Amino acid sequence: MNTKEALEIANNIFFNIFGQDNPFSLDEILSEFAFDVRLPQRVLDSITGEETWASSISSARYITQENMRKFDEKNGWLLPKKKIKNLKQILDIWKLTNYTTTQRVYECINVSESDPMYTSENVYRSTDCRKCKNIIFTDGCADCQNVIACQRSSTSNFGLRIADSSECLNSYNVICSSKISNSYFIQDCNNLYECIFCSHIANKKYCIANMQFEKEEYMMIKKEIVKWILSSNNF
Repeated sequence: MNTKEALEIANNIFFNIFGQDNPFSLDEILSEFAFDVRLPQRVLDSITGEETWASSISSARYITQENMRKFDEKNGWLLPKKKIKNLKQILDIWKLTNYTTTQRVYECINVSESDPMYTSENVYRSTDCRKCKNIIFTDGCADCQNVIACQRSSTSNFGLRIADSSECLNSYNVICSSKISNSYFIQDCNNLYECIFCSHIANKKYCIANMQFEKEEYMMIKKEIVKWILSSNNF
């Protein structure tokens, strides 16, 4: 997926969550919303020198999954047996094949700058996700669609900064919660609809900072909060 496609997906996600157009570039989304998400890092293929992306950057030598496959078809990775004199010799021989594979993609469509990724579609700069679609800057999610900067979450749609949560919809900044929809800044909650700045409550709607509001006054306050989120992001 190229950057234009990724930004189009991001624009759609922002509009669904906030009801307003996305004012941020991809780089701004990365720095403002995904600053603490574990993401693949840029490295170089040790054989070709081309740019690639790896979830682990502790290795000294890298090879893309595609280049690893091509090398196997052309040369094979098995080495001829040699008489071993000492441990140093074994370690030196090991260096001939010891490359960390990057951009590992399995049964996926339209994936870029990601490693590893499983049975997913339309993925940009993400890692360790399964059965996901339209995801950006995301780590460790499953069965999610249209999410940005989400971590360790599942079965969510149109989410921004969802962490350790499930069954979230049209929501922003949700932590350790379930069944959250149309809500922002939620922690340790269950079954909330149209709530903001709430923690440790369940089965509520139109609450702000754990206080109950009427729908009309809630919506008025929500407009100001959305304006604040999309203008400054100084939390």
